[in-house]
Amino acid sequence: MGIPSDTVDKLQQTFAAISTLGAALSEAQWKTPTDLPGWTVQDNLSHVIGTERMLQGLPRTDHVAIPKAHVKNPIGEMNENEVDARRAKPGEEVLAEWNELAELRVSTLRNADDAYFDAPAMTPTGPATVADFLHIRVLDCWAHEQDMRRALDLPGSLDTPSAEHTIDRLTRTLPIVIGKRAATAEGDAVTIWLTGPVHRTLTYEVVGGRATQVDQPTKPAVATVQMDSDAFATLALGRRAAATFGDRININGDTELGQKVVDQLNMMI
Repeated sequence: MGIPSDTVDKLQQTFAAISTLGAALSEAQWKTPTDLPGWTVQDNLSHVIGTERMLQGLPRTDHVAIPKAHVKNPIGEMNENEVDARRAKPGEEVLAEWNELAELRVSTLRNADDAYFDAPAMTPTGPATVADFLHIRVLDCWAHEQDMRRALDLPGSLDTPSAEHTIDRLTRTLPIVIGKRAATAEGDAVTIWLTGPVHRTLTYEVVGGRATQVDQPTKPAVATVQMDSDAFATLALGRRAAATFGDRININGDTELGQKVVDQLNMMI
């Protein structure tokens, strides 16, 4: 596969954005709850640290967190151990650890050879390569940056290459949402219109029981779902319910079908 320079560029940009955001936060802001159950702004960064340490080959924490209601599986337990190990620390100390680690990670990725990126890796979507894992990491790191920003009402990084990358990965799930989950009828089409900052107009038609992206549907789309790309990402990442977005989501045509699509956008495990 070779060196994924574009992916590394996006990771570096998002790492830097997280560092810049963190540098301006007070201790109270670090401890602000986010949309992720049981996690503060600081906890989100601690989670990113834990995963990046693992990817760097550094040892996991030996801390074991007390069982919590929001932890549902073994992966969640490992994540919570890393988060809880840093929970009592000041935010600026966790940020300092992050800044040092981010610099190390970028250096490692910039100096790695083809064999490093082509090596087998178990990713959140199954067996693949390190390069594939890093492609997913762009989404994950950007998503946690947004979790931090949303909790603090400090919007940013919504029109970056990492934002576009994340939106394009999330739209991969739309055929399942439209065809299977919303049960769009055979021959019908649905259009998803993202109005920005990341602009996308995507139409999916059900043919042979499966929703497929098309440039032009056989007949006009029966429903058009319009929203900004931030709302779409927040829904698709499972952070909030559609009812919380009010007039940021508009449905034209078959409103019942459109609402089913909106309500089923969450594809995160």
